[in-house]
Amino acid sequence: MTQPSPATTPAPAPGVNRLRPRRSCLAVPGSNPRFLEKAQGLPADQVFLDLEDACAPLAKPGARHNIVDALNTGDWTGKTRVVRVNDWTTEWTYRDVITVVEGAGQNLDCIMLPKVQDAQQVVALDLLLSQIEKTMGFEAGRIGIEAQIENAKGLVNVDAIAAASPRLETIIFGPADFMASINMKTLVVGEQPPGYGADAYHYILMRILMAARANDLQAIDGPYLQIKNVDGYKEVAGRAAALGFDGKWVLHPGQVEAANEVFSPTQEDYDHAELILDAYAWHTSEAGGKKGSAMLGDEMIDEASRKMALVVAGKGRAAGLTRTSKFEAPEA
Repeated sequence: MTQPSPATTPAPAPGVNRLRPRRSCLAVPGSNPRFLEKAQGLPADQVFLDLEDACAPLAKPGARHNIVDALNTGDWTGKTRVVRVNDWTTEWTYRDVITVVEGAGQNLDCIMLPKVQDAQQVVALDLLLSQIEKTMGFEAGRIGIEAQIENAKGLVNVDAIAAASPRLETIIFGPADFMASINMKTLVVGEQPPGYGADAYHYILMRILMAARANDLQAIDGPYLQIKNVDGYKEVAGRAAALGFDGKWVLHPGQVEAANEVFSPTQEDYDHAELILDAYAWHTSEAGGKKGSAMLGDEMIDEASRKMALVVAGKGRAAGLTRTSKFEAPEA
């Protein structure tokens, strides 16, 4: 398959928001009304109502209607509202999309497509969403797509997948199915396989991250199944955060605060980033001498510093942090 060049990367569709906070992405079984209600009160940035692995086959039809009702009547204030449908190799996908989007499309932000293996699967979902929007009179292109990479073929094609649709907002790593697809020797999802001294996930995470960033998308790490081991969750989440990932799935309320903490900058780093932005703006101005580089305390800052600071400042603002320091122009 020909890989799209960066020049042909589609611009975001109208209404698509690739900057939504997604530090914590909470999975909620669509077949459990009690969990659907409880999720509304948890401090997760994103909630995805699941029709795939969390729902038994016989429960899927009823779960669709549970989700429609929850989206239309629940209070999801401050949360990105996502529904994970079944993958295209199953008999459930088209009905998942039609029932949910026709029933609650006005109260839905994104559809998550699991087990994406090539760009055409994203294109197919885009086309189906467009048809539903036209039929229902919804705003064209408003509903975003999240693509989940869960096997070797999907990873090999991730560049084309990331450039497949202007609706795309995120690329997500699905570790459990991925580990099975490559015969990784471990039964503990997210932990390192025995006998390998380095990080067995580094290449996978970096491959997804590069494809996401090349197309201005967010990159999200998948779940950690040992839900009572919060320290283990933080360690695995910290690996992804250090690389530059935007967030991670949470499977239990106890993981939500951990995710929000790990994927937010510290107060010190946030304050420093804002100071760099203010200082650089002043030094490059007429009043500051139109300098291309300058000193901020003992640190030299330039355009590259500004770009790095924008990333940290953006994450801090999205996390709701408030500045505790103020830039003051040096005396002449």
